[in-house]
Amino acid sequence: MKRRLEISELIFRIISYVLLTVFALCCLYPFLYAVSAAVSGKHAVDYNEVVLLPKGLQFDAFIWMFSQDTFWNAYSNTLFLTIYGTAFSLIVSILGAYALSKKRLLFRKFLNFFLVFTMWFSAGIVPQRLNYIATKNVFHAAGIMDDKWMVVIAMGMAAMNIILLRNAFENVPGEIEEAAIVDGATEMQVLRQVFIPMSKSTIATVTLFFAISRWNGYFWAKQMVPNKWEQPLQVYIREKLDDYVYDSEFRNYWQEAYAIDSVIYALIVCSIIPILIIYPFIQKYFAKGANAGGVKE
Repeated sequence: MKRRLEISELIFRIISYVLLTVFALCCLYPFLYAVSAAVSGKHAVDYNEVVLLPKGLQFDAFIWMFSQDTFWNAYSNTLFLTIYGTAFSLIVSILGAYALSKKRLLFRKFLNFFLVFTMWFSAGIVPQRLNYIATKNVFHAAGIMDDKWMVVIAMGMAAMNIILLRNAFENVPGEIEEAAIVDGATEMQVLRQVFIPMSKSTIATVTLFFAISRWNGYFWAKQMVPNKWEQPLQVYIREKLDDYVYDSEFRNYWQEAYAIDSVIYALIVCSIIPILIIYPFIQKYFAKGANAGGVKE
């Protein structure tokens, strides 16, 4: 039999649901507006007549965007950085977290403190840039001229994600590890067959964090990848903003049947869609993984 809610509890629930609904609508509205503006007619977009639903439906902006080789090249660069960057960062983080979770590790407390210290005090942009330039020079000396690899390697670690994985590994019962070692398992077999399967939710959460970070990466990709054919989608969108939106002279010469802003909104929509597709498959692990890695028993 369900317990009857008191008046105060009922009021609290109503207020909570109302506030959550308003918050969800505030988060959803910008995306809906971007979709509507991308497929609305030129007059409606230029004169701010689009509020929620599209007006003067057209798909010319998407057709123009899909016909551009530069768009697909930028998209492929972003996929490269996301896939390889996430994979490399995940491998480094899992290995580092596994080592730091072991009490037998020499200087374990100092290494853990040093890891957390980097979250409190950042070196700053200038030392980071010098570090990336040095890494870039090493890559070029080794014959690797594709600067995308430099972004993948140089940005391969995130202290917060390592801490999440470390805490999740520390919560794995020691008896299971001991049983695996007694059965003859090596260190890598213990990690691969015991720790990783028992921390899938946290690993899925960290994978999502890395993937979103790599997909949305703009600043260092802009700074360290000068070749336009190697730049990712976010840098491409920014350049289109500079060319199409902020350049008033260019806007005056725009004679297409669709608005310049529709092109930008079409680019934004296409940059969001992959994350929207992936997120539902990882969502079920998200809260469980964050709690498992964020709380140490």
